[in-house]
Amino acid sequence: MSKASEKVLENRVTFRQLLAFFLPLGLSASLVTISHVIINSTLARSASPEIIIASYALPFSILGITERPALLLRQTCSALVRDRISFRAMTVVSIYIFSSILLLGGLLSYTPIGKWVFFYLFGVNDELVGPMIDVYRVLMFVSIFSGVRCLFQGVIIFNMRTKWLTIGMAVRLLVMYLVSLYFIKTNGVTSGQVGAIIFLSGMIIEAGVSFWEGRLLLKKIPEKLADHPIERPRQIFGFYKPLLYSSFIAVIIGPAINSFMGKTSDFQLSVASLTIAFSLTQLVQSFFSYIHQIVLNFYNKDAPAVIRFTLILSFIPGLLLAVLSFTPLGMWFMQHVMGVNERLMHASLEALRVFMIMAFTFPWLDFGNGLIMLRGETKAMIWSQSANVAVTLVTLVVCVALSPGWNGAIGAFAQSLGMVAEASVVWIVLRAIKKSGDRSPFAMKF
Repeated sequence: MSKASEKVLENRVTFRQLLAFFLPLGLSASLVTISHVIINSTLARSASPEIIIASYALPFSILGITERPALLLRQTCSALVRDRISFRAMTVVSIYIFSSILLLGGLLSYTPIGKWVFFYLFGVNDELVGPMIDVYRVLMFVSIFSGVRCLFQGVIIFNMRTKWLTIGMAVRLLVMYLVSLYFIKTNGVTSGQVGAIIFLSGMIIEAGVSFWEGRLLLKKIPEKLADHPIERPRQIFGFYKPLLYSSFIAVIIGPAINSFMGKTSDFQLSVASLTIAFSLTQLVQSFFSYIHQIVLNFYNKDAPAVIRFTLILSFIPGLLLAVLSFTPLGMWFMQHVMGVNERLMHASLEALRVFMIMAFTFPWLDFGNGLIMLRGETKAMIWSQSANVAVTLVTLVVCVALSPGWNGAIGAFAQSLGMVAEASVVWIVLRAIKKSGDRSPFAMKF
């Protein structure tokens, strides 16, 4: 056997290896939903659950924005860090990000800006503004520990130790449950801040597990790899900033859809059915949200194996939604598990059937985004995300004008077509790169 053939066999990746890497990632992503169940069920036991849950929910929605820069550290680290020099550059970038998050959190928590945001932007009455700011004063530290977690999870992922993500999530859930029991047993569920404390407690523990394992792995990697170009924070920022910009562009989609739902035939039915259908879609898709990590870590070793693996996975989310949409299982789940009435159930099923477009598209979008990140073409993601927003908005306008009685399914259709547009741009860029045989104009310069 020739040396070339031996090298090919040595680099070959088996299905079992890919599955062993992927399953812990998918499981940890799915377990995230349990965190919110623990918090909401705890707050629901208070004397005034509607007020307490509302005082937690709005600050949590702000956290969804301020935490985004921290979450992107996972992809950035797993894509760019291969030695200790590149990790030190990554650490400098992380410190800038954490400082910015703390500065923003301080402005919202301890200056009149926070009161203005809650009172004028969200339309909250005076009585709830104070409690909401108190909640955010705790939640802003969730972003910091989430960032520490993601930074070291990036190290864990490229070292193929993905089981530690599941372990970290399991310990986090256990701690959150124990803290929840403490508040319930001591009759301490008196404010939305309880939910923030539960969330922060779990995140601190998960960050601690990731930090502990990540530091052990860093001791084993070389100080400097000869063929690895990442040495300075500027190179990290070149990869990171387009990811950040594209994620903030995506923030437009949610408010836009909610706004257009108000122009449908039945606003309350539209919002409720879309929310239920989207939550089920996310529950199904969350398990498959790490395909990009398969690409980042295995594509250069064995591209055909990664493509075959993705091909098998790509049908599962859509088929699961089809089972929920077209069999009695979906009706049973909505009625007996979610407690949905018959009218809302049928509207939700209609939206869920439309979301099948998104479910079949998402795995290939994530695969394409993995290739984009692998090749340092992250600037292209700004354009693909912009295409998503543009097509979503146009679809909302057209559907509301022509068929407002479609209600929540309009939002599902708009989101699905937006994702199809995003995936199309990603694959057009990748095809152009392949045709030219060179790096695209979006590529980073290391």
